[in-house]
Amino acid sequence: MKKHALAHQYAIVGIDEAGLGKAGPGDTALSLQCRSARGAMLDAGLTPHDIDGVFAYWDDRAAGLLVTEYLGLKPRYVDSTLVGGQSNITNLVHAIGAIEAGLCNVALITYGSTQRLDRSRRTGGHAADPRSPNGQFIQPYGMLSPIGFYAMQAQLHMHRYGTKPEDFGEVALAARKWAQLNPNAAAREDLTMEAYLAAPMVSDPLRKYDICQVTDGAGAMIVTRADRARDLRKRPVVVRGFDDAYLHHTTPLRSNDWLDDGILATCGANALAMAQTSRSDLDVVQIYDAFTINVLHGLEALGFCAPGEAGAFVRDGRIAPGGAFPLNTSGGGLSFNHSGQFGMQLMIEAVRQIRGEAGERQVKDARSCLVQAGGLVMSAYMVMVLGAD
Repeated sequence: MKKHALAHQYAIVGIDEAGLGKAGPGDTALSLQCRSARGAMLDAGLTPHDIDGVFAYWDDRAAGLLVTEYLGLKPRYVDSTLVGGQSNITNLVHAIGAIEAGLCNVALITYGSTQRLDRSRRTGGHAADPRSPNGQFIQPYGMLSPIGFYAMQAQLHMHRYGTKPEDFGEVALAARKWAQLNPNAAAREDLTMEAYLAAPMVSDPLRKYDICQVTDGAGAMIVTRADRARDLRKRPVVVRGFDDAYLHHTTPLRSNDWLDDGILATCGANALAMAQTSRSDLDVVQIYDAFTINVLHGLEALGFCAPGEAGAFVRDGRIAPGGAFPLNTSGGGLSFNHSGQFGMQLMIEAVRQIRGEAGERQVKDARSCLVQAGGLVMSAYMVMVLGAD
């Protein structure tokens, strides 16, 4: 197979996080992501003068320019694309495109949120523009979004394949066991299957522990060409391959099959082909786990097991520490941290595993990782394969 022009040509050279869990008084999404940006520059051995591309967003306008001003940067290129939880990885792809086009050379990608500090996540939701699809067809009927949609996806999985609540529980328990090895995790207390099953039902069949944390946090990544990356401070982590797809905004009104539309499967196959990597070559997998159903569906759609077999695949601690299939090694969105857009934390954990910097949760000899993330409500899809230089 002919090598893709962008495969193995770019690398992540700096990472950092800030404000994980609950931010302190006076912290803002801007201050946290600029703190993590500074840490990422130090991690890479770069200075603000080296940064000439800024890719930043959060729930504000012109986020790229706010980060630029706060850090005193003078970029030639800025981008504030927002497509939900995978936006950080989308912005990484955009950064590669900008560097390839000669628009910048060293790109800083940041994200930050103080949703817990601000108490901005409310069960009552937010008022929607009555002219929007959400305002017309979802909000007036009391749908909990996005929880309700993923509850329906979970119900479909149970109906079609006989999936049991305990299968979702295995995902939650594995995430908690990984989190117990992560000193920065929001939830580290013991979790048993009995406690999982006894937890309150939020949106049938999703219980309390099927749903991600609501936390603050920020992160930053720096990307540049792989040939330049070899001269910097830390071991570069190469972008071997990727693929993405974009469908709609926040309301999944398409009449497609929510378990078998082929979109995620295609992204996974294309990313692995670009990376010239097989599933058996992967040492670690990170799947965006806003809900436990995301993991079961992701394992099947990405071809790690056949449709309907994810429940059996995750049993007996297979995806937990010490299991044969290391998955969501930080503790994931379910137990580690979920600051609104979890793509950044997925990428940072993947980089740490490949660098060998993950401490107690380090997967031995990890050299390759697949990251799968989604955006909004079944709206955007991203698969990226990372590896050691």
